[in-house]
Amino acid sequence: MQLFPCPFCGLRDEREFHFAGEVGKTRPKTSEPVSDADWNTYLNTQRNEKGAAREIWCHVTCQEYFVMERDTVSMDVLETVALRKEPS
Repeated sequence: MQLFPCPFCGLRDEREFHFAGEVGKTRPKTSEPVSDADWNTYLNTQRNEKGAAREIWCHVTCQEYFVMERDTVSMDVLETVALRKEPS
């Protein structure tokens, strides 16, 4: 089991977190027609690079979203940054 640092609650069991997506991955605009190929690319293509990765995570317990930078090889968490200015 791994411990992830929530910027609001501190270190917690990894089972309390939900992966929400890659930082910078842009959802297709649904106000315009979207091709099957574009949806497939958005839903199923990840960078999956070795080394530092910036991802959006949700701590399910406090329902807060934040950016976590982690090393995809060692699984070490390098940094977590809250997405909102002040915790409640």
